[in-house]
Amino acid sequence: MASHRKSRSTGTRVAGIRTPALATAALTSVALLSQTANATPSDDRPTLEEVEKKVDDLYRQAGSATEKYNAAKEKTTKQRKKVDGLLDDVAQRTQKLNDAREELGSFASAQYRTGASVPETATLLLADSPQDYFDQNQLMNRLTGRQKTAVDDYVTQQSETMQKRREATESLETLTDSQTDLKTAKSTVQKKLATARELLSELTAEEKARLAAIEKKKQQEAARKAAELAKQQAEEAAERKRREEAAQQESGSGSSGTSGGTGSSDSSGSSTPGTSTGTKAEKAIAFARAQIGKPYVWGATGPGSYDCSGLTQAAWKAAGVSLPRVTYDQVNAGTTVSVSQAQPGDLVFFYDDISHVGLYIGDGMMIHAPKPGAYVREESIFYDGESSIHSVVRPA
Repeated sequence: MASHRKSRSTGTRVAGIRTPALATAALTSVALLSQTANATPSDDRPTLEEVEKKVDDLYRQAGSATEKYNAAKEKTTKQRKKVDGLLDDVAQRTQKLNDAREELGSFASAQYRTGASVPETATLLLADSPQDYFDQNQLMNRLTGRQKTAVDDYVTQQSETMQKRREATESLETLTDSQTDLKTAKSTVQKKLATARELLSELTAEEKARLAAIEKKKQQEAARKAAELAKQQAEEAAERKRREEAAQQESGSGSSGTSGGTGSSDSSGSSTPGTSTGTKAEKAIAFARAQIGKPYVWGATGPGSYDCSGLTQAAWKAAGVSLPRVTYDQVNAGTTVSVSQAQPGDLVFFYDDISHVGLYIGDGMMIHAPKPGAYVREESIFYDGESSIHSVVRPA
């Protein structure tokens, strides 16, 4: 009996030890899944699918934080350039102000030597607000044309220099805020990724195998959806071509269908872009394809690694088209089209927060940098389900 009671007591202590102090749902899931076979099962024990969803959510949140980091980094870089420019401008204006002050000083010295109006000029140079003193007709009437020009220049330079100094101070404050946002976003990314790694590291070998099987099933379903889209686009392209040929025959053009340059590049099954746009899309895709196998690194823009928006930006840059750095801006950098009308080269955005993007290559497939720990690869645009697709945008 004593031995039996001791066994139950030990089991209770083990269960207590495996419950982390943070008591988060994610860590509890892993703890429950990692208990020994002798542990008493719990009715509310999460399934492996729920653990997988938690990990996916963490990666997605890290992706969103990465885009915020990219935006903060871009803003910080621009703000730093602005501050540097303003400080250079202030230095130049300060030099001009000193030159104007020296010229006024030479006038004061000349007046001192001749014994004329020394007090007024000396007072002018020492005054906090020269303009208040210049308004006195008594002094202004004594200034020659050249002296008055020098005085006016001094006042102008002093005013402009003070204004630029204020702008530089404000820009420095904005830069400090941007740097703070950058640090916050970076910290968020690191925490999300660390939590995801911890969840995965605590899975047993059997659970990891089951997780791989679940992932494979998702990929098969995504491939099926991509094939359906490819078939739909091909049928629409064929129908469009038949209508064009029929219209040509009715108009008596005499050409049976080889005269239409607009239909020759309709391989994606959607409305054909112009020759220039099609060529650019081909260049963007060729660049992206050459990056396959390179690692995803958050905040990276190449050439050795990329994050999702860094890859799409670099791909279209290779085609001569400039895209913004982050997904939130890239989604507004073109014309929105439906998924069924997607063409090679289009950008496919994902999730409500627009935190991921891939480059469409036709037949329901895309090239993208998926997430930390993964590599740039070709994959179905339905890789995370049809509902995850936010929009499709044609940048050129």
